[in-house]
Amino acid sequence: MEISALFIGLRLALGLFELNSALVFNGSQVGLKERSGLTVLRSGARISNVKCKLLGKAHLPAFSMDGDYIIGGVFSIHYSLHTVKHNYTSTPEPLRCTGSINTRELQFSRSMVFAINEINNSTDLLPGIRLGYQIYDSCAAVPMAVHLAFQLSNGVDLEINTSEHCSQSGTVIAIVGDSGSTPSISMSRIFGPFNIPQVSHFATCACLSNKQQYPSFFRTIPSDQYQAKALAKMVKHFGWTWIGAVHSDSDYGNNGMASFLEAAHKEGICVEYSESFFRTHPLSKIQRVADVIRRSTAMVVVAFASPGDMSLLFEELSQKHLSPRQWIGSEAWVTDPDMLRFTFCAGTMGFAIEKSVIPGLRDFLMDLPPNKVAESPVLTEFWENEFNCKLGKSQYSESSVSSEKSQCDGTENIQTLQIPYTDTSQLRNTNMVYKAVYAIAHAIHNSVCQKTNSRAQCDSLTKIGSTQVLTELKKVSFSQNGYEVSFDANGDPVATYDLVNWQQSQSGSVELVTVGHYNASLPVGQEFSINRNLTWVGGSTQVPSSVCTDSCPPGTRKVLQKGKPICCYDCVPCPEGEISNSTDSSDCFPCPREFWSNAERSTCFPKPVEFLSFDEVLGIILAVFSVGGACLAIITAAVFFHHRTSPIVRANNSELSFLLLFSLALCFLCSLTFIGTPSEWSCMLRHTAFGITFVLCISCVLGKTMVVLMAFKATLPGSNVMKWFGPLQQRMTVVSFTFIQVLICTIWLAVSPPFPLKNLTTYKEKIILECALGSALGFWAVLGYIGLLAVFCFVLAVLARKLPDNFNEAKLITFSMLIFCAVWITFIPAYVSSPGKFTVAVEIFAILASSFGLFLCIFAPKCFIILFRPEKNTKKQLMNKNQS
Repeated sequence: MEISALFIGLRLALGLFELNSALVFNGSQVGLKERSGLTVLRSGARISNVKCKLLGKAHLPAFSMDGDYIIGGVFSIHYSLHTVKHNYTSTPEPLRCTGSINTRELQFSRSMVFAINEINNSTDLLPGIRLGYQIYDSCAAVPMAVHLAFQLSNGVDLEINTSEHCSQSGTVIAIVGDSGSTPSISMSRIFGPFNIPQVSHFATCACLSNKQQYPSFFRTIPSDQYQAKALAKMVKHFGWTWIGAVHSDSDYGNNGMASFLEAAHKEGICVEYSESFFRTHPLSKIQRVADVIRRSTAMVVVAFASPGDMSLLFEELSQKHLSPRQWIGSEAWVTDPDMLRFTFCAGTMGFAIEKSVIPGLRDFLMDLPPNKVAESPVLTEFWENEFNCKLGKSQYSESSVSSEKSQCDGTENIQTLQIPYTDTSQLRNTNMVYKAVYAIAHAIHNSVCQKTNSRAQCDSLTKIGSTQVLTELKKVSFSQNGYEVSFDANGDPVATYDLVNWQQSQSGSVELVTVGHYNASLPVGQEFSINRNLTWVGGSTQVPSSVCTDSCPPGTRKVLQKGKPICCYDCVPCPEGEISNSTDSSDCFPCPREFWSNAERSTCFPKPVEFLSFDEVLGIILAVFSVGGACLAIITAAVFFHHRTSPIVRANNSELSFLLLFSLALCFLCSLTFIGTPSEWSCMLRHTAFGITFVLCISCVLGKTMVVLMAFKATLPGSNVMKWFGPLQQRMTVVSFTFIQVLICTIWLAVSPPFPLKNLTTYKEKIILECALGSALGFWAVLGYIGLLAVFCFVLAVLARKLPDNFNEAKLITFSMLIFCAVWITFIPAYVSSPGKFTVAVEIFAILASSFGLFLCIFAPKCFIILFRPEKNTKKQLMNKNQS
């Protein structure tokens, strides 16, 4: 962009300059050819005693003064360049500025005059040497800037005599200016090959830091590279991630916005739109940019533009309704006093050059007597425009001063004007001009002066070239009015900014208030500080929100919306067991194994521990039945013991009956070991106690069944089988069957015993405390052995069911074993499929059901006869039944 702008500027300038500034050699005209920014002869012949003559008129300076060394100055005093129409048949009219005067730029140019006058009166800096100046108006246009660059480089002498070649060192030793980046780029490409130093006070384009392309360019204002980073940090600081962007279609705007967008991307900021425009564009282009801003959803708009461009945009935005927008401005326009008239932009934030104080400057600016004003066409036009009167003829009067104006009467007082020229309350960029002049003066001082004793001795007759000044300028380092001035290897100063805020006063006017500071030399994270209250758009004290999507609260994560920037996303709740405890989290994080997420998915809390407890209803019910069953067994044993001599007790093998009641009581009580917190001992006890007591119980039932069968066999003629199944054999049978189970349990406990376990897999949201089996083979061996005895007992009971009615115990045992087997057959699938604590409940239910089945089938009828039908508890009754 900068090369194309320079090329166009050069062609326009040269097209006008060739006819006006052609050289005549020995009476014949030889044209100029542009090559690498230099003017060279087309003829390669050796020339001697050449007399060069400059045709046409040079552009007159706005302000000038002779001196031993001349410093050039270029400022954009006017806003625009008069449009020149080329017909290619006649000499084009000279370039000239038009439009209104930029009074801030006029202040800049007059500040340069003030600084030079101050140096000339100094006894420490350049004593005995008088500096002069030639200050020109570039009207912010590249053609004029290029024209002035050639003029400042070549001088304005009408005739040049030399024996070597037709060229002459420029009359200026250094240049201050221009105010804009694009004109400065064009000028620097011309000054660079001649080693003429150029120090700009306002050209901030980062591209000008390239010393290969702009070797003689310096500036006292920081590069936009620093401002772009500072703006991105500020946007991030206030939490804005969805912004709009507009910028001037110039080197300043394009390069500045490119740097900002790069910095914003690194900060995670998304840009909804980025529009460029220029003040010379058609009105339709400006309207289109304004419509884009009106339709956008971004609350914050970052503008990297010149004051002239932003003024046109704000004029267009003020024509129609605009929803409130928070403007973030670059230094170029956010500190321009003229921009403060747009009150609908109150709350605007931006960076500015540090506020400064220049003693004596205001008095100098206000010192404009009529004779001094009349001597300068620019001051004359300024005076006539501001006071709306006619002072005298001006070179600009044809286009800018109406013939209907009355003559100025001498009562006009510049002190009464409220314009940027008279505003010295916040000298920011004006101080950059002041520092630029002093930097050049120090470079000249170091070239021509020598320090002897305590004072410097300067020789005004010493002739130095711009190359010497350029060399010394790279090394200058001094302090003026408390302001440090130095340049790095790129010709840039240390980047420091004030953070400014447009705040509306009680009178309704908008004021520029310093609210913070930025220093790029400080460590990372400490560069940016705010020390005053801020006012936002609409006068609010709350920071406005500008995001594509509202922040995702804790408990959710961001999911990017397809085809949209990363700042546009959906908030998706975290899945169960995962949390996000920060705003705008991109991921959800799983909780530790023993923790679970809350309902909001924002924190992890310990999973609730679940086990069958004595405190819950189910545990209480099972415990009551367990204790109740044991009590029934004990009561029954007491009844049997009290009626141990009764026929019905004696006829049903009282010894095995008491042992069976004892084992049933243990079966009922062993279910209590399954309730409560599992521990290492309770886990081993519950399974072994259950296995051994049930085998003892089944062994007793099996013994009673065998007694019934043997008793029936013993009644047959010639049978003596009962002698092989007497009381001792019955005891040995019970002990043998029980010992086998004890042996199985012992091996199980020795090899891989049951142990307490936190079950984290059955339920994700809670922990099941249970007893792991240890060895599954041991568990199923215990159950299998119980089942084997139960089946064997059931078979024997079935065989005994056909015995006479008086031996009804065989039928009762058959029913009891039928219930027992049915319970445990259904237990297996129920046990496997029951979750958590219900697994234990199913096991307890099976123990209680089978125990109650045995108890009710075997002992309930006998207790009923003993307690409620004692008349049937006689030997005669039993014998009658036997006979029948």
